[in-house]
Amino acid sequence: MHPIICTIGPFTIFSYGLALAMAFIVSVLLASARAKKDNIDPGVVYNVTFIGFVSGIIGARAFYVLSNISYYSKNIPEIFLLQNGGLSVFGGLILGTIAALAYIKVKRLSVYLIFDTLMPFLALGQAIGRIGCLLNGCCFGSTVIPVQIYASLSLLVIFILLRLIQDRPHALGAVFYSYLLLYSFKRFFIEFLRADSPRISFGLTLFQLLCIPVFIVSLAWLFARFNKKT
Repeated sequence: MHPIICTIGPFTIFSYGLALAMAFIVSVLLASARAKKDNIDPGVVYNVTFIGFVSGIIGARAFYVLSNISYYSKNIPEIFLLQNGGLSVFGGLILGTIAALAYIKVKRLSVYLIFDTLMPFLALGQAIGRIGCLLNGCCFGSTVIPVQIYASLSLLVIFILLRLIQDRPHALGAVFYSYLLLYSFKRFFIEFLRADSPRISFGLTLFQLLCIPVFIVSLAWLFARFNKKT
């Protein structure tokens, strides 16, 4: 583990924070380039991603803290120590999506068009972020299983698959729901390898239980659109 990259005077560069910053920058730059091909103002992408990123960090931290409330209720100051890791993707997706939706609705833009443009690069950003988890030592697996690497590689595969869908004719929303389908599938099985998520029901973690309805809804939407097309 290398939670600290370096210290310059009074400033400390944490690996987790650096990974998040790199994930955001890479994702935004690639998404804005793609936006031009989709006839979307790159400025909209910058605004949506910034709003979604900040809101997503807040939601991800809040969800993680609530999921581990027994620990944080006894260590309240650590709630604000993001450099130690501890973000829940589901919490980030929920609050980040709500904030992004609010902005898109105010601007009277197409929700599916914007989300279809952004989703592949969100997966890429998550893949980069998992490297930060590995360096920081959070989101760990049982014994010596490098679950962070498995998660990063699977997210990279999801990024490639979404880009393939994105570059081919598809119904509005197909990329977005494909992301939800693939991510929930990936997360469900990755959770079996993780050692930091307690089993709460049927031997499954909270995140696995959340993955099930997300997967079903996404699969139903994609199946309905495929049948409609055929």
